[in-house]
Amino acid sequence: MTDKESGGAPSAGTSTSRDAVDRMKRLSSEVYELIHVKGKASENHPGVTECAGKNAKTYFSILHPWSFTPASADDLDEAMAGLKRELPNHGWEIVEYGPNTSKNKSLTLVADNNQEKASIRIIKMSESDHPMLSLNLVSGCYKVPDGEEVDNF
Repeated sequence: MTDKESGGAPSAGTSTSRDAVDRMKRLSSEVYELIHVKGKASENHPGVTECAGKNAKTYFSILHPWSFTPASADDLDEAMAGLKRELPNHGWEIVEYGPNTSKNKSLTLVADNNQEKASIRIIKMSESDHPMLSLNLVSGCYKVPDGEEVDNF
């Protein structure tokens, strides 16, 4: 999910950082609902980050890292396969799928949602002590409404 002209994140429009965080929470919840196996999601909260090359007082993006640990390690494959199958049916375009360059060659899925101006990277961490999916959801670059500044709460 990059803006071809600037080489950075695409514009996500105008928003307060609080509203953008709420939107990212909703999007993460929708992705969680697509994991059709029992398990538990971490309780990480979205955070405000800078947009590369833009004024940090008026431009920002949202990053929401979280993880999903299936009730049974045997369900990890089904969780990843389910996301690969379901994301395209919910506005996501899979732009990368396969082993990454880590020592473990972990299966990685990257998908963009052009309507939501968001991207997600999901890594299947089956070789760790606690098998899980690592999910990083990131928004495009927002501009705060005129007269306001980014709230880095």
